[in-house]
Amino acid sequence: MNHDAVPPQPQRAEPRLQLLGISKIYPSVVANAEVNLTVMPGEIHAVLGENGAGKSTLMKIIYGVTKPDAGEIMWEGKQVHIHSPSDARKLGIGMVFQHFALFETLTVAENIALALDEKSTPAQLAPRIRAVSEQYGLPLDPQRRIHSMSVGERQRVEIVRCLLQSPRLLIMDEPTSVLTPDAVLKLFESLRRLASEGVSILYISHKLDEIQALCDQATVLRGGRVSGTAVPREETARSLAELMIGRELPSCHLTPREPGAVRLAIGPLSVASDDPFGTHLQDVALELRGGEIVGIAGISGNGQQELLKAISGELPLADAGAIRIDGAPAGRLDAAARRQLGLCFVPEERLGRGAVPDLSLADNALLTGYLPAGATGMVKRGLIQRGAVRDFARAVIARFNVKCGGAQSAAASLSGGNLQKFIVGREIALAPKVMVLAQPTWGVDIGAAMLIRQAIIDLRDQGVAVLVLSEELDELFMMSDRIAVLAKGRLSRAVPAAGTNINQIGVWMSGDFDHVHHDDQDHHGQALPAKQGAAHVTA
Repeated sequence: MNHDAVPPQPQRAEPRLQLLGISKIYPSVVANAEVNLTVMPGEIHAVLGENGAGKSTLMKIIYGVTKPDAGEIMWEGKQVHIHSPSDARKLGIGMVFQHFALFETLTVAENIALALDEKSTPAQLAPRIRAVSEQYGLPLDPQRRIHSMSVGERQRVEIVRCLLQSPRLLIMDEPTSVLTPDAVLKLFESLRRLASEGVSILYISHKLDEIQALCDQATVLRGGRVSGTAVPREETARSLAELMIGRELPSCHLTPREPGAVRLAIGPLSVASDDPFGTHLQDVALELRGGEIVGIAGISGNGQQELLKAISGELPLADAGAIRIDGAPAGRLDAAARRQLGLCFVPEERLGRGAVPDLSLADNALLTGYLPAGATGMVKRGLIQRGAVRDFARAVIARFNVKCGGAQSAAASLSGGNLQKFIVGREIALAPKVMVLAQPTWGVDIGAAMLIRQAIIDLRDQGVAVLVLSEELDELFMMSDRIAVLAKGRLSRAVPAAGTNINQIGVWMSGDFDHVHHDDQDHHGQALPAKQGAAHVTA
């Protein structure tokens, strides 16, 4: 035996995916500039960056939606040209998009059948959909129509559609932004199992606690370029955030103050949902005062859509007094008339309800900005004042640091987080008396989320009555004076945020409003316990 022989070295696995010098330039922005990225088999790799940093563009290039202007894509050691999503799927690449691509009038099974390359009828797919959705903790009814589903439930459809393709590389763009904590934990278990079986995962999220808990490696983009790499478990949430934004992380400041007069009075409100899969509201009652923020927590699908429609005027009510805005009965008024009374509204669905995708940002500003009795100057004597419309849109873009090509950019051309900043900024700029926001920081990076939250707090300090519906418990504890829970169509009493904690709110989210948790620890602004799932980093 030759004792001097060098023992054979284990062969390093071939990278599943390599991007070499990928660039994509649009007329008004450099989306990606010479990006290099390597993903190994079985690796969960995070791509981090602010809104507009180029993350989604890069993922679309990998999936064949967008063609790069320069660079090479290597797949398992061989150069490939991915001309379409069909090409990507043939290689074994699947993608869960941040913005859903679903036909609202079709069922879950019909939507998934359209998205798969295989020839299967919805009836044939239904058992597989049930099995896979249950296996991964994302239960779905294949026969349910998309229009009846909440944003969180629609996200499940996109994830299950992708998992049915048995991908070798799974791209996930903000997959947990509207999932419940329990659903997040179950999804993480599934992703770890997939990774252990050799599936590579590219993961985009602004929830930095998730990145730390789930991901093996992270590549950070800033301004379309790779600005650094990190091992998330070796970083803090704050250090990851500052690596993303290139500066110190901003913070929010909520100072105690005495609320003013009642600005929004709800109920007692009982509404039968016209959706067979909806949730009936039962004796919902709440008074919201000027100069306070009331947060409503709850798992998606427990009556949030019905409550928002009743408040906003999308669903006029039989009882005029069921909704009162600044003392005026508004239950029978439509959305426009309620806006004339001082109500502004940010819906959870950005494209379609918050903004018209094909219209410019300026025209999207006009859609709601013409209503407050000419206060914005956008309309005078029935004529549109185009200069005032552009100035208004530009002011919102500047104040909220919206990354776009200008006021004439189409809403659909913006990243999800930048569009959200514009929609929230537009409504804040209308000087509301009552502001209602649903999922205000969904899909928004941590720096922008802090900017939006502080802007909402500033509204409250100016005497505006603010109602926030969010599934981010950290967010509600950071911003709210009082917190209530919506569960099974019923609304709990609103309690001071400083006098409760995440554990108590978690119990109420199950519908057990009578249970009182005796944990006196103040969780105000802290992260969720590990058993409840990851949340945004707080500052």
